Amino acid sequence: MTRPVALELAVQDPTGVRIAGAVGAARVELAQALALGGLTPSPATLDLSIDAARAVGVEVHVLVRPRPGGFVYSADEIAISESDVRRAIEAGADGVVIGALGADGMLDIPAMRRLRDAAGGASVTLHRAIDVTVDPLATLATARSLGLRRVLTSGGASAAIDGVDTLRALVAEAAGGIEVMAGSGVDADSAPALAETGIDALHFSAKRRVREPEGQARDDVRMGSAADGAGGYEVTDLEIAQSVVDALLR
Repeated sequence: MTRPVALELAVQDPTGVRIAGAVGAARVELAQALALGGLTPSPATLDLSIDAARAVGVEVHVLVRPRPGGFVYSADEIAISESDVRRAIEAGADGVVIGALGADGMLDIPAMRRLRDAAGGASVTLHRAIDVTVDPLATLATARSLGLRRVLTSGGASAAIDGVDTLRALVAEAAGGIEVMAGSGVDADSAPALAETGIDALHFSAKRRVREPEGQARDDVRMGSAADGAGGYEVTDLEIAQSVVDALLR
């Protein structure tokens, strides 16, 4: 049996929250637009997901990310994020997931302090911005010095299974002073090997693409960008989520 780790499911709605409860996850990361890497969820999504989480006994940690793309933010974007952090905690979220970088490729310390303080003592996770910093080990140390609860990381790789050596180094650097949670491309095949690196938690999305039935809508009209959702949308899948859990129990 693989070393037990806490499970966090990345979800986009109350249905995903209920699936997290059904498979025994400790918490969810609540976002919208996971296909874009995740963005701050709407107020209604936040409220209804927190209600669902209370019913099934999982924590809600809210991703606060004002736009797709990189993590170097303008003053307006930081102000928006600060307000979103406060709104999430006031709504009853157990924590927030944040990240902001400076032009030097390291954490934007003033912005991180501002967002941390807006959480008012609630749990704060540094998201995968750590994976695009110039020195993930130094970034982990900075996150710890800021009093953050955990970091979400793929070990600097596109998929966490390809970053296992860095994940082990991050676990050693953390030395129990901050949690290391592995995520990105996690599935039933990779979950046991990731758990064996010594991480504290495993983050996965268990997404399944739903395609629109043929003839339901025209597909020759674009509503915006090339990523406007044509061809379907993603949902949390119970069977996929359960397969990850089962793999860890073998």
